[in-house]
Amino acid sequence: QIRERKQHSSCGSLTLQATDNNVAWQRFLPSGPIALLPLSDTVSSLVWSTSHEHASQLQDMDEESFVDSINSAFWSNTDHSDFIDTAGSMFRSALSLLMPSGSAARQLPPSVAKVDPKSRAVFPLGLGHATEYVQHRVALIGDAAHRVHPLAGQGVNMGFGDIECLTHHLSAAAFNGKDLGSLNHLLKYEQERQRHNLSMMAAVDLLKRLYSTRAAPFVLLRTWGLQATNVATSAKEQIMAFASK
Repeated sequence: QIRERKQHSSCGSLTLQATDNNVAWQRFLPSGPIALLPLSDTVSSLVWSTSHEHASQLQDMDEESFVDSINSAFWSNTDHSDFIDTAGSMFRSALSLLMPSGSAARQLPPSVAKVDPKSRAVFPLGLGHATEYVQHRVALIGDAAHRVHPLAGQGVNMGFGDIECLTHHLSAAAFNGKDLGSLNHLLKYEQERQRHNLSMMAAVDLLKRLYSTRAAPFVLLRTWGLQATNVATSAKEQIMAFASK
């Protein structure tokens, strides 16, 4: 079943100004998150989740205006609150005193130089999950089995996890001389991946909802939560390990 969202994603391949380009960037805007995923030393992939109307406006822009809109989305402080910024700065300073080893220099997002005009596209977003991943001699993986909001690249991570898990069970069946299309081991794949994917989908949907609100108490709590997670090395490593499965 797929639940369509009232959002679309504006995508494209971007050439960045001078940068090492070894960091994925995501910023949460009131209309939805905008993200850059490194593809090479100078090129990153854009995924900008926003309203259908805004996505259409972005698609109709000329290349220069489109690039300006992306840079503004990453660098503009238009939607910032002085109170939230001050409270966040104070909390970050307190954390650096309590956990100095966990603090790191703040990085700034890159600037976009140009966009490949042939790469620009708009896609509808939705949340969906297949009730069954397998049938006799059939196994669903990736987007054929589940759809999530493009948050932190978890959709592709879940797909990679499906491939790894299915390969493991098929290899075990082949090693033991079993029929690769049998449900006996395909169901093991389904059970393992559904447990993980449903948990991840719930977490992604919760984060998406949390970052869609402008209510000051929630904005402050999520700001403090991210700052605390960033300096809590062990917690951050556990989150990364779960997200990469």
